[in-house]
Amino acid sequence: MLKRCDWCGTDEQYVKYHDNEWGIPVHDDRTHFEMLILEGAQAGLNWLMILRKRENYRKAYDNFNAKKVAKYTEEKIEELLLNAGIIRNKAKVRASVTNAIAFLEVQKEFGSFDKYIWQFVNNKPIINKWKTISEVPATSKESDELSKDLKKRGFKFVGSTIIYAHMQSIGMVNDHIQSCHKYKLLTT
Repeated sequence: MLKRCDWCGTDEQYVKYHDNEWGIPVHDDRTHFEMLILEGAQAGLNWLMILRKRENYRKAYDNFNAKKVAKYTEEKIEELLLNAGIIRNKAKVRASVTNAIAFLEVQKEFGSFDKYIWQFVNNKPIINKWKTISEVPATSKESDELSKDLKKRGFKFVGSTIIYAHMQSIGMVNDHIQSCHKYKLLTT
């Protein structure tokens, strides 16, 4: 039996996410945008709830096409707020549109969001060496810096804790515990 990080437990969806996504470096702007929106939606809630709604989010948000989301009208925002398949929090839904606009500005300035975000870790994953899940921090110096810069650029729901979770999810940080089967795969 494979050893995994304790946080994913035995829930099939959590295990699949842990084994196939979490901590694997992402260099695709659409995926970056998706994870930013989902991490923001998760604020104050739990990640498993968001994972279970992920397909609904993909449908509701035009498969996380930032150009389309940036053009959402008040009518579309109201439609999203009636969609029981996503988190119907007005501030989070509005932030997704604001973030799409800011995301496009970052792409314009840097050529890609990927190029922008990876500079905060010198373009390579930070490899931590945690023995237990209790050692894993909620924030880091890098997440503090990235959060501050994103806020300066107009992004919402991008506090340091949310951004650290984002960095973990897209592989900027390898926070798999050392005994987890994914740790060695992502460090060699």
